[in-house]
Amino acid sequence: MQIKDIYNFINELSPFSLQEKWDNSGLIVGSMDDTFREVYISLDLDKEYLKTVKKGALVITHHPLIFSGLKKINDDTYSTKLLKILIKKDIKLISMHTNIDKTHLNKYVMKEVLGFDFVQGDDFILTAQINMSFKSLQKLVKDKLNLQFTKSVKCHKFIKNISLTTGSGMSLINDIKTDCFLTGDVKYHDAMEAKLQKISIIDIGHYESEMHFSPMVNALLEKYLKKNKIKAIMGLNNNPFKYTI
Repeated sequence: MQIKDIYNFINELSPFSLQEKWDNSGLIVGSMDDTFREVYISLDLDKEYLKTVKKGALVITHHPLIFSGLKKINDDTYSTKLLKILIKKDIKLISMHTNIDKTHLNKYVMKEVLGFDFVQGDDFILTAQINMSFKSLQKLVKDKLNLQFTKSVKCHKFIKNISLTTGSGMSLINDIKTDCFLTGDVKYHDAMEAKLQKISIIDIGHYESEMHFSPMVNALLEKYLKKNKIKAIMGLNNNPFKYTI
């Protein structure tokens, strides 16, 4: 199969035109006329993971390896080290980042992982009516997302509604009207702002909330790849953080 075939299929599922201006989703390494036999699907790339990827394969990731222009390709940075490996092994790379967040990933986590029906708010914000205690919600989120611990801001004992944005969503705090906001990468001053606005927060982790990218995308592409006799391999999504309790 040629890259342009699967690129066009993905673009119909989740248009790359929906990505944010600062994002770099799409075909990052390779050309549209390149061919491949295997597809690897992973949240991110790292050096160990690329050792397992066959030469000439296609990798689909959530996070783009390159966000801004490069002036050098050497061993000085994470992205350039991996870029050299990709080029040497003729591995092609497509990333589906903010486009898939808007069309699929937030919805998947809210419905399929947490089990809540939702309505769409902002592009990145989903809301749901839940009517449960903060303590019960905290336990549900911890269990469903397999969090090792929960970090939270408690402004309400009882939660009537929630909003959710996977990954890092605290920049959206001023656009949210909710009892409790679920998102990752919550910083100290974010927590102070949420407390001031009387919005409870549960930090659902960047990795923990987005690790569902691989099985979700595998399910979206499964029939198409099988019809075209392309083998799909889900990558191991390893959290770079290690927690000590």
